[in-house]
Amino acid sequence: MWVGSSKRDLLAHSADVLYAAGRELERVQRGADPIDWKPMPSIGRGAREIRVHVDGELRVFYVATSPEAVYVLHVFDKKTRKTSPRDLAIGQRRYQSMSQGRMP
Repeated sequence: MWVGSSKRDLLAHSADVLYAAGRELERVQRGADPIDWKPMPSIGRGAREIRVHVDGELRVFYVATSPEAVYVLHVFDKKTRKTSPRDLAIGQRRYQSMSQGRMP
């Protein structure tokens, strides 16, 4: 399930990035961990970040704790070492919407 503009944001990238991110999301759908990921408790319980290292740095916040779907919360290019407060806030807001059954 794509939350907010996450699908549109991913589709704006090159074919190589789409392939790499799609491969990682497919692993998650099958119940495996992505190749490169980290937990993101600041986003919400069970939230994780996929790290894609193709044509720069892409990040995907997602939640895969519900049996019905993998929720992709936010897709963004990471330009600095630390995740920006803006991207964290978007992830948190979309997590809250998802957990309350409202998809923005």
